[in-house]
Amino acid sequence: MSHDDLPAEIRVESDGPVRTVVLDRPAELNAVNSGLHRALAEVWERLAADPDAGAVVLTGAGRAFSAGGDLHWVASFLDDPVARDASLREGARIIEEMLRFPLPVVAAVNGPAVGLGCSVALLCDVVLISENAHLADPHVAVGLAAGDGGAAFWPLLTPLLRSREYLYTGDRIAAATAVELGLASRAVPPADLLPEAHRLAARIAAQPPEAVRGTKRVLNMHLARALDGPMQAGFAAEAASMRSPEHRARLTALVERAGREGRS
Repeated sequence: MSHDDLPAEIRVESDGPVRTVVLDRPAELNAVNSGLHRALAEVWERLAADPDAGAVVLTGAGRAFSAGGDLHWVASFLDDPVARDASLREGARIIEEMLRFPLPVVAAVNGPAVGLGCSVALLCDVVLISENAHLADPHVAVGLAAGDGGAAFWPLLTPLLRSREYLYTGDRIAAATAVELGLASRAVPPADLLPEAHRLAARIAAQPPEAVRGTKRVLNMHLARALDGPMQAGFAAEAASMRSPEHRARLTALVERAGREGRS
């Protein structure tokens, strides 16, 4: 089954029953722009309809998993409330589609997983993280409520006190600490990350499919029910903070600094 009609910012590779979804903006550290955001909303439904797929590996091209939102794309929302609200609706769809997705997903976090990139990684069924990688949710540091996953989702995985510290500060969470906190399944040497993710995905794909899908469906019912209220409140809080003068000032400063440093 071909997935060539997806946005160019995402790539799907096939190896037997394993599909590898690659976030494919390596020059921009796989920062999420409009195309990648749409691709993340669409790819799960496409893969669910693939009759030969049994499991998925999710990773990033190059040296990052995803550096979070593309600064210029996010900055475009400052004066475009219609596009801002559309992005929030699409963000909710990404989370809903991942929770509904019937096949097991193994995240191969090959580098920084930041903001939405972190949320997408943590919504996977198994999170393998390179020993050189880190997680971070810097929403608050840029004047935003951590609404697209962090505030709603992290407390289901790790103690509330630890969630608060990292969400309030936006500090990086090293691979070993992520495993200790329950935000990653295990840390893997960089050279072994993708081979190990594919071995694990192939092993799960070889299990009886109805048993795997049924087990995932029940497990994700716990998440869906727990996230229902907090996720709605999170997106509402994020939308409100997007209109704040603090967010405008901090985001504008980040864009200007990135321009001076020659980054997107």
